[in-house]
Amino acid sequence: SEENIVTVRVIDWDHPDRNDFFLASQFWISGEIYKRRADLVGFVNGLPLVFIELKASHKRLENAFRDNLRDYKTAIPQLFWYNAFIILSNGSASKIGSLSSCWEHFAEWKKINSEGERGAVSLETMIRGTCAPARLLDLVENFTLFVEERGGTIKLIAKNHQYLGVNNAFRALTPGPSPAHGRGEKGGRLGVFWHTQGSGKSYSMIFFSQKVLRKLPGNWTFVIVTDRQELDQQIYRNFASAGAVTEPESRVRAGSGEQLRQLLGEDHRYLFTLIQKFHTDRGETYPRLSDRRDIIVMTDEAHRSQYDIFALNMRNALPNAAFIGFTGTPLMAGEEKTRAVFGDYVSIYNFKQSVDDNATVPLYYENRIPELQLTNPNLNADMATVLEEAELDEAQEVRLEREFAREYHLITRVDRLGAIAADIVSHFTGRGFAGKAMVVCVDKATAVRMYDKVQAAWARRIAEMEARLLTCDPMTRPGLEAQIATLRSTDMAVVVSQGQNEIEDMAAPGLDIRPHRLRMVKEDLATKFKDPDDPFRLVFVCAMWMTGFDAPACSTIYLDKPMRNHTLMQTIARANRVFGDKVNGLIVDYIGVFRNLQAALAIYGSASGGGVAAGDLPVQAKSALLAQLGQAIGAATAHCIGMGVDLAAIRDAVDEFRRIAALDDAVEALIANDAAKLRYLSLAADVARLYRAILPDPTANQYNTQRALFAILADKIRALAPVPDLSSVMDAVNDLLDDSIKPDGYVIRATAASVQEAGAGLPDHVLDLSKLDLDALQRRFAQGRKRIEAEKLRGALNARLVRLVRLNRNRMDYLRQFQAMIDEYNTGAANVETFFANLVAFAQGLDAEEQRSIAENLSEEELALFDLLTRPTVELTQAETREVKRVARELLQTLKAERLVLDWRKRQQARAAVKLAIEEALDRGLPLEYTPELFRKKCEAVYLHVYDSYYGVGRSLYALAA
Repeated sequence: SEENIVTVRVIDWDHPDRNDFFLASQFWISGEIYKRRADLVGFVNGLPLVFIELKASHKRLENAFRDNLRDYKTAIPQLFWYNAFIILSNGSASKIGSLSSCWEHFAEWKKINSEGERGAVSLETMIRGTCAPARLLDLVENFTLFVEERGGTIKLIAKNHQYLGVNNAFRALTPGPSPAHGRGEKGGRLGVFWHTQGSGKSYSMIFFSQKVLRKLPGNWTFVIVTDRQELDQQIYRNFASAGAVTEPESRVRAGSGEQLRQLLGEDHRYLFTLIQKFHTDRGETYPRLSDRRDIIVMTDEAHRSQYDIFALNMRNALPNAAFIGFTGTPLMAGEEKTRAVFGDYVSIYNFKQSVDDNATVPLYYENRIPELQLTNPNLNADMATVLEEAELDEAQEVRLEREFAREYHLITRVDRLGAIAADIVSHFTGRGFAGKAMVVCVDKATAVRMYDKVQAAWARRIAEMEARLLTCDPMTRPGLEAQIATLRSTDMAVVVSQGQNEIEDMAAPGLDIRPHRLRMVKEDLATKFKDPDDPFRLVFVCAMWMTGFDAPACSTIYLDKPMRNHTLMQTIARANRVFGDKVNGLIVDYIGVFRNLQAALAIYGSASGGGVAAGDLPVQAKSALLAQLGQAIGAATAHCIGMGVDLAAIRDAVDEFRRIAALDDAVEALIANDAAKLRYLSLAADVARLYRAILPDPTANQYNTQRALFAILADKIRALAPVPDLSSVMDAVNDLLDDSIKPDGYVIRATAASVQEAGAGLPDHVLDLSKLDLDALQRRFAQGRKRIEAEKLRGALNARLVRLVRLNRNRMDYLRQFQAMIDEYNTGAANVETFFANLVAFAQGLDAEEQRSIAENLSEEELALFDLLTRPTVELTQAETREVKRVARELLQTLKAERLVLDWRKRQQARAAVKLAIEEALDRGLPLEYTPELFRKKCEAVYLHVYDSYYGVGRSLYALAA
């Protein structure tokens, strides 16, 4: 008979209603060692595609990631084998990310659809926007990428703006009934896709093309057009690293129009070329390259000046193709040729939306123009016209020097460059956030000279700090040593394009480019600069790395080159990527680019959709950041006053002991409940982040005392927890590196309580319940700060309870009782006196529970089995109870000696042997009161307990706890 091959698909991507969607709540999963319960798991045809972790509305959402999700990925990794995406929410705030996303790349989902529909709360918007059947399958099929990066593969899930924008572009292509899609009224003009720099534009290009290839019939070819060799190579690498392009670069890059014609006649999904290949001499018409109707031309930065020259040539070459332009900045009024080729906006995601969504960080500028002023107030605009091309060829450099001889001489004067170099070193080493930095110079020779000047100033800085080290006091010494170590380890390099005769040309003004060119040729400097852990922290450029270069750890741009509009935005956007604790990107302006912000960014005042309010430009004066710090301090102060904290009493205390007492009083007030405590810690963290972002600006000094006070209070609150808050470690490191954040009078070595009780041997912030005298604790409560004492006891009980429940899950009732007490206190149903009394009674109950194994003459692990067999209550005589204890002991001995072999849980035969041993032992030893149904349930419960707790050959939960 004839063989028929049938493809069976696990998921029907085209018909969502033909799939089975199931949401499991409180879903238990057993890992190799641990057992965990997930809040919500979304299944599609039995595959766990969606993981949802929920927190209480008053809890910090970040805890869902740092505590719960990280634990789940380690304890029950098999739950994530098929995971599509992860949702974290506390109801009012929700974020989505992939299995490999770090916290800063979890993103909000603010709109359900392109019309801007939103739910009543964040979680509703997230669920409806991502988990509706059709949208869920669309996200999994078309908006998920696996990207090869340094250190391994990462999984990317589209952000809200990418999902909506790409689907808008996809719909623009699909009104037609055949591969002539989109050729109707729009004439193949799919539109301009304006998503601001740093928001993932290159990945949006991949999402769009991959969805077209998957969902629309036809033999589609995408021609990706850029205007620079460097950008062309970068965009190929992006597509290749995501697996979209599998062919070698040499086989898919068109070096000429004729080669593009040849490649379009072959079978390629993607082709790459430069816009300059569409050049014609004056009066000539560009020849037709292909009549195919299944070609889509995607251009990156579709509005630069050369597109006006070559855009219509692309249309002549590919008359039946569809065109879409991707750009990071808006179209300007007058760019009509761009609009004629691509159409109007198909999707807009501007800088303000990007910052509001935390897709990028805000940019601020700081004018640090040296005293040597430039005489021509229009210099920036005039020179920017000549510098519009990112890379100057030799003729253009000659033109620059000829037309702007006086201004060029002023910009490149040795004394001016020396002053700027010294300021760069001072600024770079004094920043609060120690990100990487770029120095942007007017040309290649100046970049090399600036490198030499900075190196000399750097050496002087190290010598000055080493001299200070000889006379500094012990408190500032660690910070100074750390700064010196960072300075000594910092690597810097020049990155500029190659040119003919560059060695001789550079030698004329006394410069040596050979060592720099050697590094550029032999080392992968781009990868080093992108690596946040690599000591290559400072790069000198004039045009390279200004577009298509993504280094999230870069936080500062030192700008000494006339720029405006598109080129300016592309340059400064190198600092707007999200990274770790980076609050913002900073542009330090030495040339006066931002003297007239509206003129420099006239592009954003255009009438083509880019117009914005004056205060909403993509880069703001640094004074706005200082204002934010003032607002943050005001909010923290208002919260303290509202909680009854007397900040003046702390500041004005006449001696150290009174100041310590006032600090303890403040902590007592701030921890009135969990919501108040977390609110204060959040406000204090905002103050600390903004303060570091402003450094080394001396205007920050006016807030230094207040900032230090808020930091001390936050540290004292964290110290009440028995386990350190690791998220604050980076703050401590930053504090160590900055001498200025330790003002006089705020060095706290001990608290009043610790001074009074040091002789009694009682620890100040951690209680050891095994050695605790509850009577003494109650006396301290009555005489001291009640909330602080209650917080200490609560933290100690929590740590103890977690350990007890892990060893015996029959103690879950204790955990529920403990949480009920906390909830009652947080809602105000119980005052602090009642809460403390309840905690003391609870501690006494835990004492009894912890001693129960001794009273029952059982070990801790035997007691866990005994509880499983007797709870819920089974009516047994004393003799029958002794018999059940014997069964628990003997079963455990048998399993350990004979059945719990290496990797027993992974082998079906070994698992069956364990089940059989349990059934035989219980059948022999359990009294007749155990009915057949109860016997079956006990066998299942014991097996699950053994599976969760014993890993084979002496490895078990109890061995780890010993």
